[in-house]
Amino acid sequence: MDTPTASQDIPKHFDPSSIEDKWYDFWEDNGFFHSEPDDRESYTVVIPPPNVTGVLHMGHMLNNTIQDVLVRRARMQDKNACWVPGTDHASIATEAKVVQKLRDEGITKADLTREEFLEHAWDWTDEHGGIILQQLRKLGASCDWERTRFTLEDDLYEAVIDCFIELYERGYIYRGKRMINWDPEAQTALSDEEVIHREETSKLYHVRYKIKDSDEWVTIATTRPETILADTAVCVHPDDERYQDLIGKTAIIPVVEREVPIIADDYVDMEYGTGCLKITPAHDENDYEIGKKHDLEIIDMLNPDGTLSEAAEHHIGKNRFEARELVIQDLEDADQLVEIEEMTNKVGYSERTDAIIEPRLSLQWFCKMDELSKPAHENVMNDNIQFHPSKFKNEYNHWMENIRDWCISRQLWWGQRIPAWYYGDDKDDYVIAKTQDEAIEKAREKYDNSDLTADDISQDEDVLDTWFSSWLWPITVFDPEFIKTGEANEELEYYYPTQDLVTAPEIMFFWVARMIISGYEFCDEKPFSNVYYTGIVRDSQRRKMSKSLGNSPDPIKLMEEYGTDGVRVGMLFSSPAGNDLLFEEELCEQGRNFANKIWNAFRFLSMNRTEDSELDQELDINDDNLVDRWMLSRLHETIDAINKDFENFRINEALHKIYSLIWDDFCDWYIELIKADEPGASIPEERLSRGFNFFEQLMKLLHPFMPFITEEIWQHIRNRNTDEAIIVAEWPEFDQSAVAESDLQLFDVIQRMISSVRNIRAEFKLSPNDDIDLMIKAKDEEMAEALRENEWIFHKLQSIANLEVQADLKKPDTSASAIVEGTEIFVPLEGLIDLDKERERIQKEIDRLKGFLKSIEGKLNNDGFINNAPEDVVQKERDKKEDTETNLKKLQTILNELD
Repeated sequence: MDTPTASQDIPKHFDPSSIEDKWYDFWEDNGFFHSEPDDRESYTVVIPPPNVTGVLHMGHMLNNTIQDVLVRRARMQDKNACWVPGTDHASIATEAKVVQKLRDEGITKADLTREEFLEHAWDWTDEHGGIILQQLRKLGASCDWERTRFTLEDDLYEAVIDCFIELYERGYIYRGKRMINWDPEAQTALSDEEVIHREETSKLYHVRYKIKDSDEWVTIATTRPETILADTAVCVHPDDERYQDLIGKTAIIPVVEREVPIIADDYVDMEYGTGCLKITPAHDENDYEIGKKHDLEIIDMLNPDGTLSEAAEHHIGKNRFEARELVIQDLEDADQLVEIEEMTNKVGYSERTDAIIEPRLSLQWFCKMDELSKPAHENVMNDNIQFHPSKFKNEYNHWMENIRDWCISRQLWWGQRIPAWYYGDDKDDYVIAKTQDEAIEKAREKYDNSDLTADDISQDEDVLDTWFSSWLWPITVFDPEFIKTGEANEELEYYYPTQDLVTAPEIMFFWVARMIISGYEFCDEKPFSNVYYTGIVRDSQRRKMSKSLGNSPDPIKLMEEYGTDGVRVGMLFSSPAGNDLLFEEELCEQGRNFANKIWNAFRFLSMNRTEDSELDQELDINDDNLVDRWMLSRLHETIDAINKDFENFRINEALHKIYSLIWDDFCDWYIELIKADEPGASIPEERLSRGFNFFEQLMKLLHPFMPFITEEIWQHIRNRNTDEAIIVAEWPEFDQSAVAESDLQLFDVIQRMISSVRNIRAEFKLSPNDDIDLMIKAKDEEMAEALRENEWIFHKLQSIANLEVQADLKKPDTSASAIVEGTEIFVPLEGLIDLDKERERIQKEIDRLKGFLKSIEGKLNNDGFINNAPEDVVQKERDKKEDTETNLKKLQTILNELD
């Protein structure tokens, strides 16, 4: 690419749409995203695979922007960066979409064979599956697209089956009838983690039950009166004096008139409701445990779709909620509904279909988790795997300490089919095998029947939980056969364990914990070193962004309006790890404004180039120039701070630092101070070269956050070979020797002094072009000498007729003043100043400092602060107190002089 000069037309305004596709294609075509094992340090990230039918939403935007920032920086650090993309087959969500599509076409799932249904599912996947991956390209995601995986690819499918067989043979997987969470909409079991509990206002129904052969009644309270039809006992606490005489008697269940025992169990909470419980073992987990303990009858009154079964005896075929109203009417008609009470409780909803969950006794496949999870628990708690922020360790610890067996079977067709093969009609007779032929051989051996054929066995109809495939993701994307062979190929040896996982806290248990569990079980090693938890993207009312609420903007439209770089910056500006992001479009506008500021700085420097301009190859400052030394110090000070931010996953803080370095330090100060000394002249070539060299370093620091504009500017500054693209440029190296604290402090004082002069001009409505006299009373001779050496900075940035700097300067009459670090600034305003206004200004500053002093003294008078805060923190407060008292004295003196 040709290097622009003053003769070439650089667009006045930055247009993201003209460069984004160009540079993305350039990066991809030149293989910058692709990784192969080599002798470099690997840096590996696996994408949290989005649902194959999904489209980009704001949560994806945030998550993948952070991943891209980390990956791009690692690439610039000469690490072998490998970001593996892919999608998840999402059993429940995808099957639901396919079922709905078929329903719209007048077809039900029951009309189709399994194979026919799967053909429709694959057609749906082929049509919709690549949409989100294309959208990630628009975001600038530098994924290794050659490595794109899908959890239902043949080899990944086989790896999941191998995993099931291996864990079964190790004794971790079993089949049993247990109480599970049932989704009547999807008609499948769910794990505990797939149930979302919401606090709601519900109704508590007080119902009286007749005591057999007496005139007595007992009142129970329930939120689910329809389940009365399946009651098999009434239970009270053994120590509850109210019900002692009822224990052992018989109650008659309303509506169905069933006789059931009244039992005692210390599970009962005497304070809840009436202290008397109805027991429905088939439809409540705790009731089920009581039922087992007391050998109660189990009556399953619900069909898989949530309608009442024949076992209910009444309202058969009615929807469970319709049946609730009918049962309530039955109770009213029988004069057995005592009262209805408003209450707040938590209701479980399906994470996928949003249907209210039904506890259901069901024969399912489970994975034992107690022993399996121990290494995963230990290695997070000892920080071998670090959570960012660390507060999530507490939540993780609680879940691990109370972990329950995982229900891994799903009553669906879309997914990895469970490799269990049943013999005959008895579902207790089965073998576990990968293929039908293997199953036949195992069944022949197990049942001593050499004549057994394929017609004698049938495979389990259910599929495995989607998370049972994605928990292997960091392993199988590199070596799908490893689960079976136990021998790692070259890629798994090189890329595993991965480094950083970026994900949302809500899938900590769905996915993160389970990946850690499988990593230690199969690889005897952690799957990643760090987990960065993003927050939830919310609107200004703190509502989670969602399509249903209509409060979520279209990410693609945002990028079209504000530019991808602007949106990325907008997302990250207010996104500290683990904390929710309150998103407003103004954030994207701020990001776009930043891009425009950068472009204008680049354009200004470029317009000062000539046909003969040559830029130095290295950044070589003028050691005699405070401004150059200051800018170099600020650059390296920021490099160091940004590196530390990345180490601690403070991504947004790193962005704020580079933002300030570019906008405030470089654009607002440095460029102004390297301008030509004569109005209208071009920047001297030596200064211009240094300016561009600084600018190049800034673009490298910014590249991970704003990849498109930085590559565009980078390629314009010099003629570069393809392998010199900024995407693979060297990350700026921190040089401690380049940071001169004395220069930083001196320039900071000068900046604040100039800002004070600007404030005085603004307050007294003096034009920036009006020449003024400026008198500076330095706090000591050393400061006076330093300021005299750099008088040119004041003249460069202010219209000054005369400048006088002395340590023993006498305050001029009728002048506006300010104090910076003990140095006083005077602007004589004879004939211009309003004395009353000046007195008012100084008095306000005195009042402000008095308030500030009071807050400092409050800290220093607090024994808790003095005794617990680090000594350097306490000393800083003491220094602040001393400085504030000094400034107050000086301001009071000035105010007295005006009187």
